[in-house]
Amino acid sequence: MSTTTSTLSEYAPAPSMGLTADLRARASVNRRVVSIDIVRGVVMVLMAIDHVRVYSGQPAGGPTPGIFFTRWITHFVAPAFVFLAGTSAFLYGQRVGDKKKLARFLLTRGLWLVLLELTVLRVAWTFNFDFAHYLLAGVIWMIGWCMVLMSAIVFLPYAAIAVGSVAILVGHNLTDLFPAALGALRQGSMSALWKILYLGGGVKLGENGPPLVILFVIIPWIAVMAAGYAFGPVMSAPPERRRSICMRLGLALTAAFVLLRGLDVYGDPRPWRRVPPPPVRVSQSPSASTTPPQTQTARPQPPPGAARVQMPKPLAFLSTAKYPASLSFLLMTLGPMFVLLALVDTASGPVARMLETFGRVPFFYYLLHIPLIHLAACIVSLIREGSVNPWLFANHPMMNPPAPAGYTWSLPLLYLVWAIVVAVLYVPCRWFARVRAESGSAALRYL
Repeated sequence: MSTTTSTLSEYAPAPSMGLTADLRARASVNRRVVSIDIVRGVVMVLMAIDHVRVYSGQPAGGPTPGIFFTRWITHFVAPAFVFLAGTSAFLYGQRVGDKKKLARFLLTRGLWLVLLELTVLRVAWTFNFDFAHYLLAGVIWMIGWCMVLMSAIVFLPYAAIAVGSVAILVGHNLTDLFPAALGALRQGSMSALWKILYLGGGVKLGENGPPLVILFVIIPWIAVMAAGYAFGPVMSAPPERRRSICMRLGLALTAAFVLLRGLDVYGDPRPWRRVPPPPVRVSQSPSASTTPPQTQTARPQPPPGAARVQMPKPLAFLSTAKYPASLSFLLMTLGPMFVLLALVDTASGPVARMLETFGRVPFFYYLLHIPLIHLAACIVSLIREGSVNPWLFANHPMMNPPAPAGYTWSLPLLYLVWAIVVAVLYVPCRWFARVRAESGSAALRYL
């Protein structure tokens, strides 16, 4: 994961924020759409599940419903992050009333995110400084470059942005019909650029440089962010109208996913009806994927002796391609996001306030949650094994070896650690949200 922020798009900071009962009244005065913060908070809480899973040794999906849905529920994170980053950029632009200022904001924020992904976040994931052998281009990398591109896209007419983004989202899976052409692009002289843009995989930085593992490509995510930007006028409409539009659009996209996936002829490179779904590896020590993503048609082979368990058809129906994100994947995730935006528009109570707090400082949350989860995994290892397992200092989450025999956590332990991490994160996030709002410092917006 791993979808991202009001830090990425701080569109209406309040002059003061105690996160108390009068929050919504003051947010209304400052034109902040609270439902965006709540939904962003929801997906950040879900994101932590998958990142705890990385250090638990559990695989990214599996033949049993528990393992499968532990990964599947986190698929909603990146689409919501990226779409709402675009929407929030629109709202920020409306507030400042200057597209040049908006473009500078997006450009500098995007480059800052790319830098942090390759430095601070890389160390947080691995707890090592082995930069010579591993760099990760993850979700923050992708969001950063999408924001850089959006700094130019915002000067286009809204209609052109909307039409262009939808065309990319709907049409990019046509590439599934030309696997030979994709293979040629992967091997050609411009292969590094194509891997960054769409294909994914490993890119060698210079003759003797480190490998850059491209997990999140630019296409179609730039279209998701641009679509979120084009959707901005809806989120700035009167509450009754935006709730109605979000609900109807969300139900329509969800229905489109069910129909498209049911037909099983377009929209995802993983057909589930006409051919058997991909085999799932089951071993004594399942781990996170260690193979950089290639194309969705490539099937990593299980090691000798590993059992090959066929994924049940209902799970295969939901197992859509994320790298790169297919049309079916985006319909499956963005549809419920719109429904949730409508449902939480009038939400109140302590849970809503907690989620809203996370949604106000999402990048600060992101910077904290990875090292905190990693540290929690070290503590769990110390308690269970009497020492910290060296596997926890490998090149997570993409180039780590399989978890050692006997290491893998149970799902109850995974969820217990997740709940503790989220509870701990609330305290600094609440503090930082208040400090940033009261200080009004432009520098703090970068956190």
